[in-house]
Amino acid sequence: MPDPGPSPLQSSLPGAAAHFGAHVLGNALAHASRGLSALPSGPAFPARAVPVEVPVEVLVPGGAPGGDVARQAGEAAVAVGQPRPALRRILRGPSGLGTESLHWARDEDPPAPVEPAAPAPPAAGNPIPGLYYHPIPEPDPVRVEEVSRRIKAWALDEVELYPEDWEDQFDGFSVGRYMVACHPDAPTAEHLMLATRLMVAENAVDDCYCEDHGGSPIGLGGRLLLAHTALDPLHTTKEYHPEWERSLHSDAPRRAYRSAMEYFVRQSTPSQADRFRHDMARLHLGYLAEAAWAQTEYAPEVWEYLSMRQFNNFRPCPTITDTVGGYELPADLHARPDVQRVIALAGNATTIVNDLYSYTKELAAPGRHMNLPVVIAEREGTSDKEAYLKAVEVHNDLMHAFEAEAAAVAAACPVPSVLRFLRGVAVWVDGNHYWHQTNTYRYSLPDFW
Repeated sequence: MPDPGPSPLQSSLPGAAAHFGAHVLGNALAHASRGLSALPSGPAFPARAVPVEVPVEVLVPGGAPGGDVARQAGEAAVAVGQPRPALRRILRGPSGLGTESLHWARDEDPPAPVEPAAPAPPAAGNPIPGLYYHPIPEPDPVRVEEVSRRIKAWALDEVELYPEDWEDQFDGFSVGRYMVACHPDAPTAEHLMLATRLMVAENAVDDCYCEDHGGSPIGLGGRLLLAHTALDPLHTTKEYHPEWERSLHSDAPRRAYRSAMEYFVRQSTPSQADRFRHDMARLHLGYLAEAAWAQTEYAPEVWEYLSMRQFNNFRPCPTITDTVGGYELPADLHARPDVQRVIALAGNATTIVNDLYSYTKELAAPGRHMNLPVVIAEREGTSDKEAYLKAVEVHNDLMHAFEAEAAAVAAACPVPSVLRFLRGVAVWVDGNHYWHQTNTYRYSLPDFW
């Protein structure tokens, strides 16, 4: 898949792309060397990029088991001063013929003293006190407007996704701002639309099959299976194929899945499309586990809940960052165990962000909603406030692990597409937090501080 390079429309891109080098490749191993349990009392924003030395020789190219990577990252020495030449090459990104578009913030000259970065302007909404996150520049308003216009036209005219009385909720979701924040390296608005259609389709399935708009755990498995065939087509006999094809238009979630996937397949490579199908199967498995617990009124242990959330989470979104960016992380590199661990940790951390920001919204909704603070309170016998603050710590642990693992992968496998993919995932994590913090239409914080 050719790499069309960064979009000239996205003026905030250099800062967002360089962000990965600053807060992951620079700061993560500093956290790791102190132990992943050493959590900040509030959001930690490094005043300067901290150069680090990573013992590359112990991080073998074939990848180490996830736990070993974290251990090796934690044992890496933090060097205050100039990094070694090998690490400088990783931090500044790829070089050579054909790699110009793979890094947006080059360091071709000898490093100069790093000045403190200008703080990002305050975003709308309040961040959760004590939550570890990284602020981002405001998304390009021109792109936000264009993507918002296109996605609404798609939802209304192409797939007839929702009735008129749902329009306020659709607008309040602010999906255009969400996707522009998460994919600042998308070369065109159409690349952004790949992620935006899929995000809207996934939420339609969640709402209509599982939760707010007629969803139910009863019979969910059958509904999800049939919807999944809109992503992973049925191969059957000529006699029964027309009936399946007609079924793809029978309800809004399947119409949305079918259309969004058709656009995605036209723009992606076969391996990228298959990767996405696999991650959506993971998502649907998580939906089914949560539904089974709801049907049997089972309160999972905290570790069981976190297991479910590793599947019922945002993973399908950051894993397509290369398709949206207009390039491809080859399948053999994507499948490396250490890369898979990075993606899993990113998905887990971003999903706990959702648990935390949607906490009051879910408590106010009818029925019993499971989220991490609720499960901790029930299983560990804590107050609601103590459980919520414990969930913040869980998120912070996951974020520090994600950053340490990403830094270790970057050192072990400094391939241009790997480095760009790691940056894309890190920027997605930051954009996801930005959207949750700023979406005051949907979310408000509990009164725990």
